[in-house]
Amino acid sequence: MANSKINTTHAKFINWIPPFIEVIQEKGGSATPKEVRDGIAEKMGLDDDFLAERHEKSNQLRFDNQVYWAKQYLAWEKLVETSKRGVWSLTDEGRECSLNYEDALSMVRKWIEFHRIARKTRENKDDTDSLTVDAIDIEPEEKKDLSLLEILKQTTPTGFEHLCGRLLREYDFEDIKITQASRDGGIDGTATLKLNPFLSMSVFFQCKRYDGSVPISHVREFMGVLASDQNGADRGIFITTGSLPKAAFDLERKNTKLELIDGEKLVEMFEKAEIGVKPRTVYDPDMAFFAQYMNP
Repeated sequence: MANSKINTTHAKFINWIPPFIEVIQEKGGSATPKEVRDGIAEKMGLDDDFLAERHEKSNQLRFDNQVYWAKQYLAWEKLVETSKRGVWSLTDEGRECSLNYEDALSMVRKWIEFHRIARKTRENKDDTDSLTVDAIDIEPEEKKDLSLLEILKQTTPTGFEHLCGRLLREYDFEDIKITQASRDGGIDGTATLKLNPFLSMSVFFQCKRYDGSVPISHVREFMGVLASDQNGADRGIFITTGSLPKAAFDLERKNTKLELIDGEKLVEMFEKAEIGVKPRTVYDPDMAFFAQYMNP
């Protein structure tokens, strides 16, 4: 992808550091990871093909991984912090700062050198190789355990439909029915959401196990089913393990009957309802704190 704004001399994630700060500043000081990624993509003019690129070994989205690297360096710099619910917010210093590419590059070099010294001290070796910003490995480490999203992608088509039905029940949907594959008419299930003692909403839902970006044609086909339905469903929910292009969310904003749930949002819903997951507390070392005890 050609984009004059992107510097390809060094690790690509450095390009995302300045707009990372700008996006959260424009959001009032805090934003979800998805809002930050979408904001950076818009500011940098990144297309859907670029955003859908994956690492060969881990199958993780490259851009998402790079954004997390950007967040990590900003966290070490005490400009960004993460809440217990996973929201990214600016510190007092972050609210006031303004970074360009050279600032970001300098910051990354500083922390690379810090970690080089810390590793050398820890290993007590004189032959530790120096690490330069040109040699940053932005490939994610291989995970020993599958992520929730990877597990969802491994379910059978019918299993995923029933799993989505289970999820909807946890969110107060009733009368959930999974349609037979041979005569589903473009939908995978129906449900009812009771809004109050007097009103209820009829819902169609479609479940797509997908790896990568879902073609916009699938979303348009589902919209066609909603528009042609003689029974008059009040709302249609399109659920996928994949990602959705910006054009799909543009359609959602224009069509009040359409609700989109991509892989990231699907994981959040499972975690919030605690279905098939076990919550745990993870403590990450605060490298900025320990820096004072590691300087030679």
